[in-house]
Amino acid sequence: MLKGKSAIVTGSTSGIGLGIARAFIAQGCNVMLNGFGDAAQMEMLRAGLAAEHNVNVLYSSADMAWPLEVAAMVSQAARRFGSVDVLVNNAGIQHVAPVEEFPVEQWDQILAINLSSAFHAIRAALPGMRSRNWGRIINIASAHGLVASPFKSAYVAAKHGLVGLTKTVALETAGKGITCNAICPGYVLTPLVEKQIEDQSTVRDISREDAISKIILERQPSREFVKVAEVAALAVFLATDAAASITGAAYSIDGGWTAQ
Repeated sequence: MLKGKSAIVTGSTSGIGLGIARAFIAQGCNVMLNGFGDAAQMEMLRAGLAAEHNVNVLYSSADMAWPLEVAAMVSQAARRFGSVDVLVNNAGIQHVAPVEEFPVEQWDQILAINLSSAFHAIRAALPGMRSRNWGRIINIASAHGLVASPFKSAYVAAKHGLVGLTKTVALETAGKGITCNAICPGYVLTPLVEKQIEDQSTVRDISREDAISKIILERQPSREFVKVAEVAALAVFLATDAAASITGAAYSIDGGWTAQ
């Protein structure tokens, strides 16, 4: 259903973003990857994915904290692919600290990458989508876009903002063949979460297993990590015509976390 479409997936050189990119490529989509990494490794990843599914795969090292780089990435994809049909805003970073100790530069960086970059990418991609009367915007928010946790003020604020941005864009594009939805995963075992596990284990002087069961997954009733493939499958579904009437939604995929 998505064969021949073109997508941008930000923050897609590892974790959830890479899983989503792989899923779209498997559907026959051309995909622009984005993220930081060794140039040779990025080229190996890009070329391997392109050859595996016989699609066009590009790579952009655009820094999502900088609006001009975000806009240039979207412009490059539109020029090389002919269109940007699907935009997946996934790029994100994390920092944990009490509000009164939260470094201002970390606050600014998290808001820039986790929230503002989505605005800048959507702003750049929407005119093309409107001209074709078709587009799919998928924002990877978080369970923290729906509920809060202590010590994550910037991340929670950014992800709540991303859900709000999703709703606004959905209303502005309703009836235009364009949808905008958010996916709100609970804890997924990604490099970002691995870092949190290490930090909790060190700070609390507990084992990795205890850090996972007693800290990380304590609020996730399933007591299991959400799988990257599950998030990717939902993203693919939201990009299909079967989801044409779904817009402005925030989909929880969190093992029951936000049901409590």
